[in-house]
Amino acid sequence: MNVLPKIMIGNHKVSRLIVGGNPFSGNSHQSDHLSKEMRDYYTAEKIKQTLKECESCGINTVQARGDVHIMRMLNEYWNEGGKIQWIAQTASELTSITNNARQIASYGAIACYHHGSKTDSLYREGKIDSVKDVISAIKGTGMPAGLGTHDPEVIRYAEDNYFDVDFYMMSFYNLSKRGEVYLPEDRESACRVIQDVNKPFLAFKIMAAGRNDPEEAFRYAYENIKSRDAVVIGIFTKNHPDQVRENVRLAKSSIAFCRE
Repeated sequence: MNVLPKIMIGNHKVSRLIVGGNPFSGNSHQSDHLSKEMRDYYTAEKIKQTLKECESCGINTVQARGDVHIMRMLNEYWNEGGKIQWIAQTASELTSITNNARQIASYGAIACYHHGSKTDSLYREGKIDSVKDVISAIKGTGMPAGLGTHDPEVIRYAEDNYFDVDFYMMSFYNLSKRGEVYLPEDRESACRVIQDVNKPFLAFKIMAAGRNDPEEAFRYAYENIKSRDAVVIGIFTKNHPDQVRENVRLAKSSIAFCRE
C-alpha cells in the first residue's frame, strides 16, 4: 500500500492518519516540563517543517486548536505553498464560541468540532444541550460540525437527543472524571461506541499521550474502529526525527492487517 487510505468528512477526503496539534500548542498530557519543552521546540517555523514532512508522507490533514497561534501559523504555511487541510477544535477559553467558529471558517478550516474537555464539563453540569447552539453555528458557516469528548456516555446522549453532528472526536481514554489516568478498559468502551454509531469518528489519544507501545496501539486502534474512521496522533520530533515516517508506516501496516 503506497498511500494512506482516505475517509470523508463532509465533502473532504481526509487521510486515515491525521497529525494532532497538542504538541504544537505545548500540551503534553504528561508533565509541565514536557509541555514547556514542546513549546520551546515547536516554533512556527518548526511546525511548518513538520507539516511539510507530514504531507510528503501522505498525511493530508492536521487537527489543531482554533486559536490565533494556530491560525496565523497555518495562514503562513498555506501562503508558502502548503496544502494540508485543517480540522479545528474550538478554543473554549474564548468568550464567544460561535464567533470563534466563524473566525475558524474564515481561516479556511474544512471542519470544526466542539472542544472535548469543555463538552465533558458541560455534560457533568447538566448543560450539554447548550452545545447544540455551537453545532448550529458551525454548520451555519458551511463547515461539517463535530463533537469532541472523552466519555462514551456523551456520544450516546448526543445520538439520542439529536445533536445533528457530522462527526465525532473520541478519546480512547476517559480523562474527564479523573485527570491523567489511563485505564485499559477505557479504550474498549470507546471502541464500542465508535462501532455502534454510524458516523465518522476521529479517534485520539490512542497512545495514551505517549504511554502505550506504538505498534500495539496502532494495531488495536485500526482493528477496533470502522473503516470510515481515522486516527489522530500528535508528533514530537525533537528526540525522534523519524516519527512522522514511523507513524505512517505503522498506520499503513495496521490498516493492511485489518484488510487481510
